[in-house]
Amino acid sequence: MTAPNTIISIDPASGETLWEGAAASVEDCARAVSTARGAFPDWAAKTVGARIAILRRYAELLGERQAAIAEAIARETGKPLWEAGTEVASMIGKVAISIAAQAERAGQRESATPFGRARLRHRPHGVMAVLGPYNFPGHLPNGHIVPALLAGNMIVFKPSEETPLVGQLLIDALHAAGVPEHAAILLQGGRDTGAALVAQDIDGLLFTGSAGAGAHFRRLFADRPAVIMALELGGNNPLVAWDGDPDAVASIVVGSAFITAGQRCSCARRLIVPEGAAGETIVDAVAALADRLRIGAWDETPEPFMGPLISGAAAARAAVQVETLVGLGARVIRAFGAVEGRSAAFVRPAILDVTGLDVPDEEIFAPVLQVRRVADFDAALAAANATRFGLSAGLISDDDALWARFRTGVRAGVVNRNRAITGASSDMPFGGIGESGNHRPSAFYAADYCAYPVASIEADRVVDQLATLKGVA
Repeated sequence: MTAPNTIISIDPASGETLWEGAAASVEDCARAVSTARGAFPDWAAKTVGARIAILRRYAELLGERQAAIAEAIARETGKPLWEAGTEVASMIGKVAISIAAQAERAGQRESATPFGRARLRHRPHGVMAVLGPYNFPGHLPNGHIVPALLAGNMIVFKPSEETPLVGQLLIDALHAAGVPEHAAILLQGGRDTGAALVAQDIDGLLFTGSAGAGAHFRRLFADRPAVIMALELGGNNPLVAWDGDPDAVASIVVGSAFITAGQRCSCARRLIVPEGAAGETIVDAVAALADRLRIGAWDETPEPFMGPLISGAAAARAAVQVETLVGLGARVIRAFGAVEGRSAAFVRPAILDVTGLDVPDEEIFAPVLQVRRVADFDAALAAANATRFGLSAGLISDDDALWARFRTGVRAGVVNRNRAITGASSDMPFGGIGESGNHRPSAFYAADYCAYPVASIEADRVVDQLATLKGVA
């Protein structure tokens, strides 16, 4: 019989147990933060160059271990091995990008003033709690951890309880590269462990997850203003497909909506098309391409486009959300359902027409695309903005004038044209507005929340300033 505090990681495709271990207790969390706090001065006192050298070695180790880490990601999340490999590559690339970002956004600067030298420096916050997601269990926490360590912070990392193995491999590589054990501490566990960790005397919370969890943290830390929070949350993301070759348009839509089985925060959830024949042709092409997608386990040949959801429970939650939409009058273009002969985590992509309906403004974290037909481009832009979220958005059109209107009128942090809206450049910021974040974007801008600026005016020697003081007899 499994102990109640045991965490078990299951391959969603096969049901095989991949990892098993104890969840960290409240006492474990308190000890981890206290230990990190005590070790903070030594890590923070290292030169930036010394920390850079260690993290460059970490990138090298990720390269040496890429195959093993990619397999762990594929097996724990269910995503195809080809996609898991791209995740590890992003982890490796994050180191060089974070070094460049820190130099640009959190480095030092000096200028002369009439009063002495003006100097800008940056200092680390201290102990940062990192709560990782399951959809990118390596890349997304890595995007917080690397810049935080570069800045001189300590990390206490709790991976998702769905992907503890990848979390372990990430921390193992950091330690092997020379990051002290007390500078990067791993705590495995579920919601209770996460709650216990954020209740400790931490200096920052770096979180990637749902908008609901983000709202909870906002309330929780309302009376703890000293704790900096960087929240990467979800989205009910719009993709306006207005013109273009239908097959090309469909490829962008499908790549936006169904990649990673719809389990990216930036996936397209809402497809907005023009009324009439042009829009109908686009929807038909998307449905036809969705029918051709191979769905399979991570290691199957030929390679699948997408694997299962993270669990059968996740599939069941998504099914309830789809049933709600159908109950409200959504017309089923392609049905959401199980894949015959597969585990309960495997699902087929759904396409639902919700034109004219008032449906919940919620993120469905699964391959579910809602189609809305509109009369003109003004209505398309209004429909795109009809959400409390604001993570990603996109326009598919060859019309430069429409793009100018869209990119200046849509409210989102990532706005793409004629490319999948899940695509984002690593040397740009990544984050959203509204319920999609808290105005602290990650990626290239992560350096901003990993250190705080200290401005100084300095003179080498004590100088009598009496002459500058007025009103002195």
